Amino acid sequence: MSRAASRRRADPSGRRLADKPTRRPAGRVAHSLGLVAWLLLVAASAAALVAGLLGYVGDWLADAGAVATSTAYAWGLAARTGGRPVIFSLLALVLGGGVVALDDDVLRSGAAVVTAVLAAVFAVMVTVPAVHFIGTVRETLVALLVAAIGSMATLAWAPVVDLHRFEYTVLGLSLVASFLTVYRLGAGLHGLGSRGVVTVIAGSLMVVLTVGYAELLRRYGTHDLVATLDDAVRWSHHHLGAFPRPIVALLGVPALTWGTHMRARRRQGWWVCSFGVALTAPVAYALVDPGRTVEDVALATAYGAVIGLVLGFLLIRLDLRLTGGSGPRGRRQAEVDRTTALRPEPGRTHALW
Repeated sequence: MSRAASRRRADPSGRRLADKPTRRPAGRVAHSLGLVAWLLLVAASAAALVAGLLGYVGDWLADAGAVATSTAYAWGLAARTGGRPVIFSLLALVLGGGVVALDDDVLRSGAAVVTAVLAAVFAVMVTVPAVHFIGTVRETLVALLVAAIGSMATLAWAPVVDLHRFEYTVLGLSLVASFLTVYRLGAGLHGLGSRGVVTVIAGSLMVVLTVGYAELLRRYGTHDLVATLDDAVRWSHHHLGAFPRPIVALLGVPALTWGTHMRARRRQGWWVCSFGVALTAPVAYALVDPGRTVEDVALATAYGAVIGLVLGFLLIRLDLRLTGGSGPRGRRQAEVDRTTALRPEPGRTHALW
């Protein structure tokens, strides 16, 4: 048998599988150089945004940072989702340059929405599966970092908007874009399964409840209940410096934590991760609110992340218990799953399909 033939394998159905493609050394070098260039661009954009927003340099530096960040994120999201990064990044660069040149409030507001949505979705898509809970913490921090840089770029566009409408628009578009991306990634809805359907329905209900809780309280809450909650918020601001956003603590972080953990075992984890934009979208538009300081945003996000990680940990334990069963045999099976589970998925810097 020849060496080439010996490398071929047969799948269970008897069909011959082609040799596993290997990346050429030149391709690996080009990929590494491109990654380094992309990271340098993002770092330079973040530095320009910080300097421009703090007023150390003219507004032109903040505009340049916003355009560069949008271009880099467009490239990253297109590359991660198997699109055409060159085309989409050039489109983002041209449109961003046009917005800066025309300097129109409507165009700047539109660019801010696009940048926030781009950052929110890319922050979720750039995560990788996590076999252990510590890995889910790492992926949450990665998503927060990507969304935080996008938040500075969103603010740098200086949008003139109705705040609540802007927030709802960014969150809604981010959810739609995330669902469409995961739908394409999972090749449709057939990969959901019964547990996935329950998860998506529960996540959708959580979105409605956490987004509309204030309106529900205003319309249907009793005076005593509203007063008690207002006192709790004021106490938190006075003693802790901020109050965590419910949508981040109760949905965004738990979904991203549990989803990245589930992705190491089942592809339904991507549908859970899609609700991670409930974390990344509020971070991406947080700085637009003129009534909130950077310290307030940072503390509120940190508190929400801690609460969400605790809830995510409990969801993971419950999932392992339901999957592994109870008793010594179930515990042994769960331990085997933890040590051997690693569903194949491309690396963080490679296309998902």
